[in-house]
Amino acid sequence: MFRVVLAALTSAAIAGCGGSSDSDDLQRSEHSVAVTSTAPSMTGQTAQLYVREIKPEGASAPPVVVFVHGSGTPAEVSFDSRMDDYSWMRAVASAGFDVFSVSMTGYGGSTRPAPMSDPCNIASAQQAGYVPAPCQPTYRSPITTMTSDWNDLGAVVDYVRRLRGVDRVSLVAWSQGGPRVTGYAALQPTKVDRIVVLAPAYNRTGLGTQPDPLPTLNNGVMSMQSRKDFIANWDRQVGCSNQYDPAAATKIFDEMLESDPVGAKWGEGARRAPNVPTWGFNQVTVASFKAPYLMITGEHDVQVPPARVGELLQDLGSENKVLVDLACSSHNAMWEKNRQLVYDVTVQWLRDAKVNGVSNGIVRLGY
Repeated sequence: MFRVVLAALTSAAIAGCGGSSDSDDLQRSEHSVAVTSTAPSMTGQTAQLYVREIKPEGASAPPVVVFVHGSGTPAEVSFDSRMDDYSWMRAVASAGFDVFSVSMTGYGGSTRPAPMSDPCNIASAQQAGYVPAPCQPTYRSPITTMTSDWNDLGAVVDYVRRLRGVDRVSLVAWSQGGPRVTGYAALQPTKVDRIVVLAPAYNRTGLGTQPDPLPTLNNGVMSMQSRKDFIANWDRQVGCSNQYDPAAATKIFDEMLESDPVGAKWGEGARRAPNVPTWGFNQVTVASFKAPYLMITGEHDVQVPPARVGELLQDLGSENKVLVDLACSSHNAMWEKNRQLVYDVTVQWLRDAKVNGVSNGIVRLGY
C-alpha cells in the first residue's frame, strides 16, 4: 500500500538544537522522503516529505518515535519550536529516544500541491484579505485525504525502520494526527509499538472507510489561519490564569509563517493547509485496535472536547489504554504552562506503557 520512490538524508546532523532542553548530547538531522503520491491533487506524482530527526548524540540503537501533526500546523512547528523549553520532540529525545517528525503533503517543508497556490481555493468565508474580490475555486476535489496521509506516513515509517534497523516504531500525534496514526496502525499493526495522542480528533459516528466517489468541496479546498485567527482560537479556550504566554504564542505563529513562505505573503500573512476529509477513526474501527494507547485531553479544549476523548477511551479495543485529563489546558496543551506534564507522560508511556503506574484508566494531572 505504501509506495516509496526514494529516501535521502538531505543535511548533515548538527549537534545541539538551541534552548535549555537541548544539550550538547542531542543531534538534529533533516531528511527528505520521496513517495509516489495517492493524493487526489497529484496522484502518481512524486511528493517530497520533510522529516526532522532529533536523537541522543552517540546513542546505540535508541527506540524510535515518529511525531505526526494535526489539521493545520506542520510538524516542525507543532513539535519542535525553537523557543526554550517548548519542544516536545527535544524533551522525548532527551529521555533517550530517536525522534522523527513528518509534515504530510500540503504542509510545512513538504510538497505543496498546485491547487494550494491559487487563493481562489481558500474557503469562501476566509477569502477576505487574501483576494481582491470573492472568486470561485479552480479546484473542487480534496487536495489530500486521510488515505493519502496514511500512504505518506507509511513511506516515512518504512524509511525510518530501514534507516534505524527496527521492526516497530512508536507514534505520537496531535489532533487530526489521531486518525492519521490510528488508521495507519490499524492497517500496519506489526510496524507500530505504542501510540500517544494529544486531543485525538475522534468521531464515534464518522466514516469508517473512504467514500466512493470522494466528496466535492465546493466551499474551498484549503484553510488559512492568520495571526489574529490563531490567537482568537486560543483565547476562546483559556480557563485559568497564565494558561499560556502571549509572547510565546506570537513566536509560534512567526515560525508558522516561516514554514509557509507563500502563505506568509498573502494578505497580512497566514499559514495554509489542505481541508482533509477524514475516515477510519470511528467506533467500529477502533473496537479491534490492540496497540497500547495513551490519549491526553485538555480540560478547556473546545476543538476536540474532553467528552469525545472519553468516548475514544470507552470504544478502543486495546486492553492497555489510559486517558490523561490535564488541568488548565487547551487544544494547544504542548505550548502551555502544563506542557512539561504532556512531555513527561509521553516519555512514561513510550518507556513503560504506563502513566504514574496506571496502564488502564484515567489519570488526572495538574488539578
